[in-house]
Amino acid sequence: MFDRFKRKAVKESSPAAETATAQPAVADSAGDAGNGVAAAPAAEAAAPRRAWIDRLKAGLGLSRDKLAGALAGAFRRRILDDEALDELESALLGADVGVEATTHLLDELGNRYRRAGPDADPRALLREALVDLVGRLESPWALAPARPCVIMLAGVNGAGKTTSIGKLARWLHRQRLSVLLAAGDTFRAAAREQLAVWGERNDVTVIQQEGGDPAAVMFDAVQAARARGIDVVLADTAGRLPTQLHLMEELKKIKRVLGKARAEAPDEVWLVLDANTGQNGLAQVKAFDAAIGLTGLVMTKLDGSAKGGIIAAIARQHPIPLKFIGVGEGVDDLQPFLAREFVDALLPPEKPG
Repeated sequence: MFDRFKRKAVKESSPAAETATAQPAVADSAGDAGNGVAAAPAAEAAAPRRAWIDRLKAGLGLSRDKLAGALAGAFRRRILDDEALDELESALLGADVGVEATTHLLDELGNRYRRAGPDADPRALLREALVDLVGRLESPWALAPARPCVIMLAGVNGAGKTTSIGKLARWLHRQRLSVLLAAGDTFRAAAREQLAVWGERNDVTVIQQEGGDPAAVMFDAVQAARARGIDVVLADTAGRLPTQLHLMEELKKIKRVLGKARAEAPDEVWLVLDANTGQNGLAQVKAFDAAIGLTGLVMTKLDGSAKGGIIAAIARQHPIPLKFIGVGEGVDDLQPFLAREFVDALLPPEKPG
């Protein structure tokens, strides 16, 4: 039965001309504690987490409803026959899971169903298969011991990279870490201005320069961070398509210069992906990984028309740790990726009765 599924106005780059006053780590944590944010005990932290889960579920609502409808039809008799598999295949492909990951999930589902017996719930078995698949991407980020820890971020135009950097700065701030932002898009004033706004919101330094070499901005930023004892440098880079070879070479240069600014930097190289690009996101992962060696991903805009299945496709074909996912424009709408939490939002357990 399952055989057929084997298949910165402008500022200078010197520390004296930065757009904000650098805040030491102690001041950062004190600021959050004073706002009643970072120092909350575990019980008080449960409410924000619950709110995040609700936003994630809302963001994936369109995909979840469509998938749930198809699954209801496929599993209406709780029997995994050919008709159910056909409906399920269409539902998964329609959710941007992709052919390879869909085939894998159907094979896994078939194997688990045979082992569990005819009384098993196919929906529950599919949930576990999906958790196991996307769980390959779950990898909680641990701060590198070197200071400053340098995180270089890349992505295509419009992926939400600069906004994600601002949200990451906020998240790190709440972990009682001091942050410095490096505005690597030296030619687009709007990008620098946007990053400066995020710097003001989070009370962190932004190193920027009009025109010139983006790599030089990165070098100055790391040196400034070292002098001030900053914990983390978030290095923004200009948006670019992987087919723009001269811009990809520039990206490689930025990475090399970061290594000169601090030995073995950058510690992390993350690609920011727009979930709405669907299967094109997988091509971006492969191209940027080949060019600069990715260590992590940030998935934005998992709301609206985004289908979410691209995460499964990446997990199957080019697994790179998915560090954070985002579901909206709010400052707290970017959180670490947890596989089961994601699956619960996309494919919740069937309600009793």
